[in-house]
Amino acid sequence: MTIESDPSYPAHWEADVVLRDGGTARIRPITTEDAGRLVSFYEQVSDESKYYRFFAPYPRLSDRDVRRFTHHDYVDRVGLAATIGGEFIGTVRYDRIGPDGRPASAPADEAEVAFLVQDAHQGRGVASALLEHIGAVARERGIRRFAAEVLPANTKMIKVFTDVGYQQKRSFEDGSVHLTLDLEPTAESLAVQRAREQRAEARSVQRLLAPGSVAVIGVSRSGAGVGAAALRNLRDSGFHGHLYAVNEAVTRDLLDGVRAYRTVGAIEAPVDLAVIAVPAERVPDAVAACGEHGVQGLVVLSAGYGESGPDGLARQRELVRQVRSYGMRLIGPNAYGVINTAPEVELNASLTPAPMPMRGRIGLFTQSGAIGIALLSALLRRGEGLSSFVSAGNRADVSGNDILQYWYDDEATDVALLYLETLGNPRKFTRLARRTAAVKPVVVAKGGRHTPAGHVVPDTRLPEATVSALLRQAGVIRVDTVTELVDVGLLLAAQPLPAGPRVAILGNSESLGVLTYDACLAQGLRPLPPLDLTTAAAPEDFRAALAAALASDDCDAVVVTAIPWVSEHALADDLADALREAVAEVPGKPVAVVHVELGALVEALSATRGLPHPAPSGTRDSAPDSAPDPAPQEPARPVPARPASEDRIPSYPAAERAVRALAEAVRYGQWRRGLAEGGYVPEFEDVDEAGAAAQLAGLLADVDDGAVLTLAEWDARELLARYGITVRSALPAPSADAAVRAAAILGYPVALKTTAPHLRHRADLGGVRLDLANEAGLRRSYEELTDLLGKPAELQPVVQAMVPRGVDTVVSSVIDPAAGAVLSFGLAGVASELLGDTAHRLVPATDRDAAGLIRSIRAAPLLFGWRGSDPVDTAALEELLLRLSRLVDDHPEVIGVSLEPVVVAAEGLSVLSATVRVAHPPARGDLGPRTLPSY
Repeated sequence: MTIESDPSYPAHWEADVVLRDGGTARIRPITTEDAGRLVSFYEQVSDESKYYRFFAPYPRLSDRDVRRFTHHDYVDRVGLAATIGGEFIGTVRYDRIGPDGRPASAPADEAEVAFLVQDAHQGRGVASALLEHIGAVARERGIRRFAAEVLPANTKMIKVFTDVGYQQKRSFEDGSVHLTLDLEPTAESLAVQRAREQRAEARSVQRLLAPGSVAVIGVSRSGAGVGAAALRNLRDSGFHGHLYAVNEAVTRDLLDGVRAYRTVGAIEAPVDLAVIAVPAERVPDAVAACGEHGVQGLVVLSAGYGESGPDGLARQRELVRQVRSYGMRLIGPNAYGVINTAPEVELNASLTPAPMPMRGRIGLFTQSGAIGIALLSALLRRGEGLSSFVSAGNRADVSGNDILQYWYDDEATDVALLYLETLGNPRKFTRLARRTAAVKPVVVAKGGRHTPAGHVVPDTRLPEATVSALLRQAGVIRVDTVTELVDVGLLLAAQPLPAGPRVAILGNSESLGVLTYDACLAQGLRPLPPLDLTTAAAPEDFRAALAAALASDDCDAVVVTAIPWVSEHALADDLADALREAVAEVPGKPVAVVHVELGALVEALSATRGLPHPAPSGTRDSAPDSAPDPAPQEPARPVPARPASEDRIPSYPAAERAVRALAEAVRYGQWRRGLAEGGYVPEFEDVDEAGAAAQLAGLLADVDDGAVLTLAEWDARELLARYGITVRSALPAPSADAAVRAAAILGYPVALKTTAPHLRHRADLGGVRLDLANEAGLRRSYEELTDLLGKPAELQPVVQAMVPRGVDTVVSSVIDPAAGAVLSFGLAGVASELLGDTAHRLVPATDRDAAGLIRSIRAAPLLFGWRGSDPVDTAALEELLLRLSRLVDDHPEVIGVSLEPVVVAAEGLSVLSATVRVAHPPARGDLGPRTLPSY
């Protein structure tokens, strides 16, 4: 069914969802064309489930039933189906009812709801996902409550309703349980929804990273090509599962020592993961074969998709639709692959040749294969290992958001490193990153700031400064380069977080110590005077000095600087051991080493310690298909694991790099401590939320969907006043006489200013006259203004009462299609605008967000008494920010507000002008049901 065949069909209700076990399903409206699917679905449901649905034996659906369950008006009667492979696995429907329980139409706001899930798919979270989506549909159609009748023995369905988090009532009537759910989202329901989202998406990634069996499709018989390389890397990594090679032209039982088959379907055992390395035109057939065989996930190495132009992008979208139709998830296409170093898995389904990276505590995600290679090489050179690695290529399905969901509760990952070219869904990314950053560091290097024409990754609509501000608010450590990504990751993986910004510096080079001192000041740290141990210092001198610095209450971190000894170059191991001894003696503070031409020291500081990491050589042959042998092969050669984190001390070849990494750790530690203190969104008793909603409904009554309405001045002033935001009156002055009359009403002194679009808020162009104390001065200024800038009709002058002097600021909020509502603050004037000195926070803002917002601009000292001036009323400014945040959060119809200027005085503030834009809100917002990105 399409919009073309049925204009009433609500296509925006279609969605792909991740189920509890990590598989996917498609949820869509049921249409008149689904009669056959409905009958087939019902025939596969057990008699018990049918009894629970209809409260009586109901072996088959009558023709009347089929018609009733497939014909909907999508307003008062709605049915949704969850499908896999085009077939129903679950259904839900609602029927609007009146107070008497009989069928009704709007304005009745209650509906009866019922579910039915195929027995084979019960326990996968199908009913919970359907309830989320049917609830969103009902709210869109003006329904506020669901009523359900459930048999007491149907405990699974009762649990679906009671666990959803909505306000509910429960009673026992006539032998059944009567449940009433209030569909208004609550903090509890949102928390339940997001917890389910995290578990499901994490599980979907876990199935990709820890499969029990892998098939590589497209392995050449000659041993050349991408498929053969992927097979060798899987085999030589010591993968603990079952491995199969697939080549449609194979004529022998083994390919490169691995059991080979002509098709996936010929494998007489389950396949969890398929690595596809065939030309793009053959990928659909491979995907179909995998779907029919029950494969859970795919890694598509094949190129020729979105990176190749419009035709490739269309091919990529069709690939995602096909993969999801079978309930699978996809990494790629054009992927480099995945690695999982867990000892029970040891998966190298990538193009990284064996031996694969050492086990470590860093998780790494990249969109670019080339950047992935660079990062893996850099970590290897620095002696660091990985917990997991995902290079997602075109990121058509599995994205950085999914990987964050997995890393959030992955005990093997302590630090998350991501190289991203786009954020995809910035609002979801910042939400997930904030939650993850609360328990482990998230470090992001974002490319694509200036995306060249034709590049496969689309440019973001968000200004770069806004992206950075939102990431900082979420606790993300934002770095500019791949080198910095590695530098920061190494420090965070090996060292504790610093408790503050005080840094001790010690070493055997006075000059290097001074460079480190300067670098600390440049990064906003508080360095102590460097301690010069002189070039004659021995390892024991370093040990004693470092131990003393770590034991001191005057510092929070230590940077050790070292240059080569003139007479002895073989002391690297001794120095590394000395530094480790000091750290072990006084643990708890981070230490970084800056070295000059001391490669041996780098190796010694990251020297191998710990258990061996097996990576066998030779070939691997799966056991017979009918009875695979789960026992892994014994390793033929050991590859060392990375040192225990308490043994390793990160080293850097330049002071600036070490200090930059340390400074990021300091700022992240401060964010973590601030998070522990919390913040709250204040309630304002004088807010008229209902009145604002009614006003907006009236203003938008004649506005078309998609159109934007800029409110008239009086409407904007009235709407803002409902949230305690007072805008000073400005009376029009089309003539000098009108200006005099306006001043008489307002009282002298007054201001005269133009409101023409090209002059608005441009005092530097001479369009504002202040402190006009009498009629003569007003008339003279009016004449000067019109002589200088143009006729009154062009200038649109207004007269406004003077307000107490202060600092002119700009407060605004805008709804970004990707990020949602963003609150912004800066000083008024050309200088701030030119320098981009504006700060941003996501809505809803807490009291801590508002306080941080006004302090995070570079010109913030002007608000706090710079050069002897009086400090302004920042408390009033914070309250204004919070009131505006509350307005746009309560009413998604408000898509843009600009308050400019806001004059903040020593006591109080004055909003002199306001522009408000409104529009009909989108059908689904951030509080809508969980869905995968659509194609």
